Amino acid sequence: MKMALKGTTLFIREADETQFTVIKSWNKMKWNRSKQELTGIADMELLDKLNSIVRLPPQIEARRKELHAVADAVDKERMNKDPKPFIQPPVKISMYAHQVRGFNMCLLVFGFVSPEEVSQ
Repeated sequence: MKMALKGTTLFIREADETQFTVIKSWNKMKWNRSKQELTGIADMELLDKLNSIVRLPPQIEARRKELHAVADAVDKERMNKDPKPFIQPPVKISMYAHQVRGFNMCLLVFGFVSPEEVSQ
């Protein structure tokens, strides 16, 4: 099986019949008949499932680990008892704790702040 990651889109070619059937059953990828390839968004769930059946190439494994790091940082921030904004929020009034947590989680998910910056 050959895999390629372009941006956030994952392409799979030359999967054997068993692999193709299993991947297709997840309903996370579409079959492109003209190109003879599966395409789908490389989200954490899809990459974890693929990792359970094949060894991922280094670039794709790095993407999977990056997604897990962001998810772990978001979960850690969700449980933060005394949140402080990672960057100055663009509002004039002071924010409630749940709003600060939500703001911080958005910064993590959309990539404005990396999980490594938060853990320091």
